[in-house]
Amino acid sequence: MHSNSVFNEIFDDNLVVRKIKNKLPKLFQLAELESSRDGRLGMEIGSARERILIALLMFKYGIDIVNAKVKITETEVDVFVKEQALSIKTISTKTSKLSRGVKLIWTVDAKKALEFKTSYTPKCDLLLAQIVWDGVGKLCLFSRRSQIEILNTIGRGRYIKLPKEGTNPRGAEITTEALNLLMQCEDTRIIEVSFARDEIDYREIYTKWLDLWRDEF
Repeated sequence: MHSNSVFNEIFDDNLVVRKIKNKLPKLFQLAELESSRDGRLGMEIGSARERILIALLMFKYGIDIVNAKVKITETEVDVFVKEQALSIKTISTKTSKLSRGVKLIWTVDAKKALEFKTSYTPKCDLLLAQIVWDGVGKLCLFSRRSQIEILNTIGRGRYIKLPKEGTNPRGAEITTEALNLLMQCEDTRIIEVSFARDEIDYREIYTKWLDLWRDEF
């Protein structure tokens, strides 16, 4: 039984589902071109992918309905739609099987990461895009209810993973085990996406800026 989340509408709209299947791979490929240098992806790739998914929400619900002005101090919520909060995460894997976790909070402070682990409770739905180039990935919606249920079922030690001591800490993540359990929840929504790469001229990422330079304003 699906939750009453407004975000379920994405998965029930055949037009939106078709656009996700047809357009998401190319948009994510363009984001990688914009965020890479000499073949290496920069840290900004996560923000670029997030903007693409927020634009999808704007297409579905209307630009005035989507509120992406979220305070920088907000660690979980990335956007609001009809006053419902949503967290957006993306992950790139080599195969369709999830083999690693997804960051819940970014911090270089090990103490803050530990405090997060002991106090964290999911407070909104989670939209997760799994990118599998030359394979089949997914766009998934995990309800807040399912996240809390899995957290309570397996416990914080198995739901949240902290960096190993002595390493450069980058924050806390939701574990592979927790993600795979969320995939199986009754109210989880999933759209499978074939992530085939297109032949894209690298100069295409400059066209929007070039068009603005040409525009008379």
